[in-house]
Amino acid sequence: MSATAGCATSQANPTFGVNHIYDVDRQQATTFDDVLPQLLAADVIYIGEEHYTPSHLEAAQKILTALLAHDRHPALAMEMFSWDGQSGLDRYSQESEYTTEQLVKDSEWNTNWGGEFADYQPLVTFAKSHQLKIFGLNPPRPLVRLVATKGLSEALQDPEMRKWPIQEIVTDDHAYEQLIFEQIEACHPGLPDHVYRRIFEASIFRDEGMAQIITNYLNTRSRTAGPLVSYTGGGHIQYKTPVPKRVKRKHPGVKSITIYLEAWDPSKEENVRSELQAGIADFLWLTPLGPKGLQPRCG
Repeated sequence: MSATAGCATSQANPTFGVNHIYDVDRQQATTFDDVLPQLLAADVIYIGEEHYTPSHLEAAQKILTALLAHDRHPALAMEMFSWDGQSGLDRYSQESEYTTEQLVKDSEWNTNWGGEFADYQPLVTFAKSHQLKIFGLNPPRPLVRLVATKGLSEALQDPEMRKWPIQEIVTDDHAYEQLIFEQIEACHPGLPDHVYRRIFEASIFRDEGMAQIITNYLNTRSRTAGPLVSYTGGGHIQYKTPVPKRVKRKHPGVKSITIYLEAWDPSKEENVRSELQAGIADFLWLTPLGPKGLQPRCG
């Protein structure tokens, strides 16, 4: 685990099991009811999932349901949708006749995400049924490819990039760079250095883009609006570095909470214990494995 992650305050040795939630700072098990006050007080709730794991969608719905039950009407932002699909998301949220089939087409789901829509449909339909605004977090895939192909500096000058309101992108972040490079090299061994650099720049471009959407919500929400629930892969919230740190840079006073979801299998005990001790998030929530079994964090 990266030395940049920091250390927890205690060296407790908790036991692990399905449906257990752990307070990372205290290094001990806790309950959803004990976490709830922090959820209710938050401006942004970052949920980090393992892709295609139904129990993670269920955890997100449990959080959204609790917020609604306490009159904290949230909005939902999802990595699986991109900026160029926002008009489809808006129509889906606002028009009762607008179908999920139309949403898949108009949000360019197959181009931008590419996985089965059914894997995420329960969370999307939950948001619609409860009249929650849904935001696409990701920059459009063609823009990400530009960065991965040309490098960030050249890509930002491309006419396609200029069609979007790209804000400041901070690349001078040693902790982020060390964390992401370690993972890129582990997931894609043996590539040339310049390729690693471009993959890294595409990663930071995506994280800055996601942070921009969250920041826009914080800047424009009404005084009575509830928190934004951000639903992404766990890599985008780990150690509060990729997206949460970028939002906090622009909103130093933001109240946020990070929840790292992990499908539990006894073979993962050493890795989970390491994540807990290194401070992976505010809370680590172990859930049942999905039908696809263990999911790699690479991807």
